[in-house]
Amino acid sequence: MFEKFADPVLIQQMTLSEKISVALFVTLLGMMITFAALIVLWWLTAFYSKLVRNFENKDAGNTSTAGASSPAPAQVAQNNTQSEENDDELVAVLAAAIAMATGRQPHNLVVRQIRQVIDSTPAWGQAGRISQMNSRM
Repeated sequence: MFEKFADPVLIQQMTLSEKISVALFVTLLGMMITFAALIVLWWLTAFYSKLVRNFENKDAGNTSTAGASSPAPAQVAQNNTQSEENDDELVAVLAAAIAMATGRQPHNLVVRQIRQVIDSTPAWGQAGRISQMNSRM
C-alpha cells in the first residue's frame, strides 16, 4: 500500500478509506518509534545516574578515610568566638529584614531561635528563581 504514495496519480485513485487506513498506520508507526526512543533514553539516563552514584560513593569512601584528623583545640575555640560574633550580626540582619518586611519596629522583635533550612531546590530551579528576581528589579 505504501508504494501507492510514491506516485501522485495513484494517490488520487485511492479511496478515502484506504487513505485513512494508511494515515492511521503511519501515525501509529511514528508513535511506536517515538515511544521506543523515549524508553531507550529513559533507560540510558537511569543507567548513567547509577554509574555516577557508584563513582561518587567510591570517591566519598576514599576521602573520608584519608583525612580523618580532628582540628586542634585552639582552632575550635577560635571558630566558636567567630561564630558567636557572626550570630549577633546575623540576628541583627534578620531582625532588620523582618522589621522591614512586616512594617514593625526592630526593637519590638525578639529572635528566639535561628535555624538553617536545607534548600533541596536543584541548581536549575535556583538559577530560574534568581533570574526572575533580577528581572523584576
